[in-house]
Amino acid sequence: MKLYNYFRSSASFRVRIALHLKGLGYEYIPVHLARGEHRLPAFAAVAADPLVPALDVDGHHLQQSMAIIEYLDETHPTPPLLPPDALGRARVRALAQSIACEIHPLNNLRVLKYLVKELGVDEDAKLVWYRHWVRSGLESFERQLEATARERLAAGQPPGSFCYGSTPTLADCCLVPQIFNGQRFGANFDGLPRTMAAFEACMQLDAFQRTQPSACPDHEA
Repeated sequence: MKLYNYFRSSASFRVRIALHLKGLGYEYIPVHLARGEHRLPAFAAVAADPLVPALDVDGHHLQQSMAIIEYLDETHPTPPLLPPDALGRARVRALAQSIACEIHPLNNLRVLKYLVKELGVDEDAKLVWYRHWVRSGLESFERQLEATARERLAAGQPPGSFCYGSTPTLADCCLVPQIFNGQRFGANFDGLPRTMAAFEACMQLDAFQRTQPSACPDHEA
């Protein structure tokens, strides 16, 4: 497999985590978003949409991190990134989509550039925008974690150290990159005990350590 990605991309980070959790080898192909490499013909040949990540599996080009991770979970089911029961899968997908669909789209590189270049927003206002949507989204995420923990306890199941249960799931693959990005922009994580506990639990694992931006071959300070 070949993974086209950018070290700072949250979506790329999600897929790197999933690949490492499953012990799958891949060729790391950097695509520098800030330099516009995703808009060059070479990348267009493998990605219909000029976005990362893109995963090449035997000549089949897959895009969108959530779809890629679920593809990997279906084709390489051990260890699973989704629970075995329908209710559990719905809970994990809801947590993951809270980040991938609610927080991240408002704060990705395209949006931040548009705010500055097209709308004339200054740096301070851009940071206010970023921090507001990260904080608002993570407060919602925290409430979901609390509700899920109560539900599991009522069913006689321990909440576990991660977002859902005692092993990392799709939700954790989304949470960790969002926290990393939030740290870069000075987001406030106070008063989010379950969210940050899940993050810390993940960062004890090799798969999360080895895939973080600073460990990538294209990393820049």
